Order: sequence, then structure tokens, then C-alpha cells
Amino acid sequence: MPRSVNAVASRRRRKKILKAAKGYFGARKNVLTVAKNAVDKAMGYAYRDRRSKKRAFRRLWIARINAGARLNGISYSKLMYQLGQKNIDLNRKVLADLAMHHPDAFAAVVKQVL
Repeated sequence: MPRSVNAVASRRRRKKILKAAKGYFGARKNVLTVAKNAVDKAMGYAYRDRRSKKRAFRRLWIARINAGARLNGISYSKLMYQLGQKNIDLNRKVLADLAMHHPDAFAAVVKQVL
């Protein structure tokens, strides 16, 4: 009886890896073992950086809110504390957008907490 190998599944598995490696430089795009390592590394970076992107944006929002708050005579930490005390539920993303693109609206928010 001939040996049975599941060629369909093997080919599909290899094609999936090589498709993910499309656009890579040199052997990384067409040699399976090299491509597999490159794709694994890339997936690890992608997973890590989806999380670090959230941290980076939060830092950016805080910097923008702080700059806008100081133009209105209050520090970032005091502003955020007062927003919590007054039950004004605006997240950092919205506050940063107001501080950057709508300074009059941001000044009105600051006036509410003072």
C-alpha cells in the first residue's frame, strides 16, 4: 500500500506563509524556512506594536491636553482631577482634539472646572 501524505494541507500551509512574506527582501520572500522565520518575527512585532501604539497615543494626548491646559492657566493633573470631581466624562482623546483643533471649546471646558 502506498504511503499517504496530505499534500493538499502541506501546500496550503506553505502557501499561507509565503503569501504572508510577500514583499520581503531576498530569500525571505520565496524560501520557506527563511520566510517562516521572517513571518514569525514580523507577527511578534505586529502583536507588540499594536499594544505600544495605544501607549504612544495616550502619551501624545496627554502632552496636547497639558499644553492646552497651561495656556488656560491650569496644569494637566489639576485639570484631570477637577474633571473627575465635576463628573465631566470626556476622555483624553476628545480633550486632546478639543485642545488642538477647537481651543475655544477647550477653554470653555476648563472654565467649567475652575
